Amino acid sequence: MDRSERFYRIDRLLQGGLSVSFAKLREALDSISPAQLKRDIQYMRDRFNAPIEYDRDTNGYRFGKPLAGPRYALPGLWFSASEIYALLTMQNLLENVQPGLLEAHTRPLLDRLNTIVGKGEHSADEVRKRVRVLHLAARAPKLAYFEVIAQGVLQRRRLKIRHWNRQRNDETERDVSPQRLVHYRDNWYLDAWCHKAGDVRSFAIDAIRAAELLDDKAKEIPKAELDQILKSGYGIFAGKVVTWAKLRFTPERARWVANEAWHEEQKTRFEPDGSYVLEVPYADDRELVMDILKFGPDVEVLDPPVLRRRVADLHRKAASRYG
Repeated sequence: MDRSERFYRIDRLLQGGLSVSFAKLREALDSISPAQLKRDIQYMRDRFNAPIEYDRDTNGYRFGKPLAGPRYALPGLWFSASEIYALLTMQNLLENVQPGLLEAHTRPLLDRLNTIVGKGEHSADEVRKRVRVLHLAARAPKLAYFEVIAQGVLQRRRLKIRHWNRQRNDETERDVSPQRLVHYRDNWYLDAWCHKAGDVRSFAIDAIRAAELLDDKAKEIPKAELDQILKSGYGIFAGKVVTWAKLRFTPERARWVANEAWHEEQKTRFEPDGSYVLEVPYADDRELVMDILKFGPDVEVLDPPVLRRRVADLHRKAASRYG
């Protein structure tokens, strides 16, 4: 945690008007040293005119009456990387919502987000102009179908859908019990129990060509079971039976990949020459293969042999297009 974020947390803890113990302040600041905490508080007093008072009875600190001189305020916008990404992503999603059932609710949310993002010395417009969040390869689902699917999820009712399988280029009709909506890599998916397949499936919502809300109650799948099926494999593709892929990245590419999270159960290690070995589980190799191919010659599939052959064949086919 950097110093500016510590100032922000101290300010937030003291805003309630009650005395906050020295021990609680340290704990909230990742257990920094007592001397460092005292220096931070003194810096806020000296530089920002913070009316921070020591309470001897509680061995804590609180905000007192405003001091003479400049009004106390923390300058600048202090959001962590994850916070600023979340705020601007929510803004982007809300601004692109088409008129529908939630319009009356999204407008106040968007106004509130603008207020939060613009808190401090910088306006919300200035923040958006200076911080850019890119959403690539997003496929827009049909609004009418999305609304029906969302109703099914929230009302716990079955859906009849017509789904287009891109790989086979055909359509199938099926009844599904919707479980949850998932926003993944800038696209929307429906996790559902498919009564045709008798198993859990994830459907890309932009590939749903028709959706009808049924009167039947949805079959309920416990969250733990749903996570076990859908989170065990790699990416959006689910499966109960998983295989582990072992990939070796060149020392140069390792400088990037070593800081990436590919799966929450991944295994990693560096080799003596600086190469980086990454192991991830997968149930369906389609998304994993796409992610491997984008690294070109900077990655080698070590295991399993079937995945190694598949990636090698695709590289040969790609090379043949260039003579």
